[in-house]
Amino acid sequence: MSTTFTIDTSTSRANPTPAPMRRLTVPKLRARKADGVTREPIVMLTAYTARQAQLLDQHCDLLLVGDSLGQVIYGLPSSVPVTLEMMANHGAAVVRGSYHAVVAVDMPFGSYEQSPAQAFESASYLLKQTGCAAVKLEGGAAMAETVAFLVQRGIPVIGHVGLTPQAVNVLGGYGPRGRSEAEAEKIVGDATALDAAGAFAIVIEGVVEPLAIALTKAVACPTIGIGASAQCDGQVLVTEDMLGMFERVPRFVKRYEDIAATISAAAEKYAAEVRARAFPGADQTYQPE
Repeated sequence: MSTTFTIDTSTSRANPTPAPMRRLTVPKLRARKADGVTREPIVMLTAYTARQAQLLDQHCDLLLVGDSLGQVIYGLPSSVPVTLEMMANHGAAVVRGSYHAVVAVDMPFGSYEQSPAQAFESASYLLKQTGCAAVKLEGGAAMAETVAFLVQRGIPVIGHVGLTPQAVNVLGGYGPRGRSEAEAEKIVGDATALDAAGAFAIVIEGVVEPLAIALTKAVACPTIGIGASAQCDGQVLVTEDMLGMFERVPRFVKRYEDIAATISAAAEKYAAEVRARAFPGADQTYQPE
């Protein structure tokens, strides 16, 4: 399965053209884990723009329009100020740029915690505005009723336990979770409650590895690790982190490229050519016929 591209000559931008294929579905991803075993791990990355989605789509099973866009795109100090409208706009772009992966959109802080009815209103808005297939929300046992409410009304949900960035003010920072026995027991309870409520997958973030492995064994649905364990049923990273766009990243990030250095070097070369009046040259200008 892949996405092919054609060039729109009126805009000189790559527009995706779908190859003969069908987009993955939530039930197919959920079925990856059977009898506690996931033979093909789920590949998940964040995406915030149509072009980014085009490049990632053929390699991923899930594209997450994460509320991390608050920091990555908007330069906000945390994900807390992110709005439902921000998520809808970026979610729609990612759906337009993809043909293969399931697209899930984060529900931002304040859009679902008040009640299951509020969560349904927010989630249905996101599905209508974006065309995404699922939403993701943070919180464990406290959100189980809400997860069940959404699933029963046709909205697939990804849960999120452990280090939950929207609760950073309560947690007191972004440190790893589950080191104490009491906290580990709570996280296990959170995951099992979400699983029982019908979440089709659960993100496990920033927990000690033995706990991540235990959680993966304790729930029937796939787990997706980030700062957890390779033994989870899948993995997710913020794409800009794994591409080396930022100097400071969490310990659990592996940098697969140094795109920041590439961009800086290209800008430096461009600036030098502009100042030397070497750009634009004959190939970039129009001459009389």
